[in-house]
Amino acid sequence: MHAPGKIIEPDMLMLAYRSGIFPMADSRDDPEVFWVEPRLRAILPLDGFRCSRSLARTLRRGRFRVTCNAAFAAVMAACAAPRRDTAETWISAKIAASYRALHAEGRAHSIECWMADPQGGSDLLVGGLYGVGFDRVFCGESMFSRVPDASKVALAWLVAALRRCGAELLDCQFMTDHLASLGATEIPQARYLTLLRHAQRPPPRHTYSAAGDSTGAGDAAAGLALPDGFAALLAAAKAAGSSSSPGNFIAQSFTQTS
Repeated sequence: MHAPGKIIEPDMLMLAYRSGIFPMADSRDDPEVFWVEPRLRAILPLDGFRCSRSLARTLRRGRFRVTCNAAFAAVMAACAAPRRDTAETWISAKIAASYRALHAEGRAHSIECWMADPQGGSDLLVGGLYGVGFDRVFCGESMFSRVPDASKVALAWLVAALRRCGAELLDCQFMTDHLASLGATEIPQARYLTLLRHAQRPPPRHTYSAAGDSTGAGDAAAGLALPDGFAALLAAAKAAGSSSSPGNFIAQSFTQTS
């Protein structure tokens, strides 16, 4: 199945995700995409994130400044950049443009990790991830890391924010050793589709107290409210006295639920 045109239209992309499939390309310059439905699907249970002692230490130290939706296009470009093991990528120009359009509609999100520039310039983007959010589902697409632990920290913040906004399903698509070390598990596609159908219930649009707790609900959100969950996470950390290092609050939350 091909997707004609310069981009995959946002509604077509969302229909694919709601049906359990996603697009890839053969190369950076490939004008076509193909649709993937893995026989085995990797997911990361939100109550099963594995925060190692070393990762907890990194979070507590606040080595990175972490943001949400601050540099979506830059995160995508970094994910598509050549890696040590290959110069090629499945994130083609068409796919990148398609997800930027989806992000503009508030249906694709990124988490960014920044470090201070030793030369005194603007903070440097050193890690992050992006994906698609809808209802109680987040489908992670890709992540990158330019310094040790940056992608792990981004994923830890993602999981913590998803917990805050009522998500139920974190799709990782394909299993890797990296994801397995963080608690991801592999399930048959049929089981994934069952979980996907169950999670397609719009989460209520919440307002949050200073502690990050839900204080009420309004109309159903159009998509997964990851930015709201991220903001609630920061508010909860501040209320707990961890505003100087929200990562400390996150590490503690994983310790309490592990």
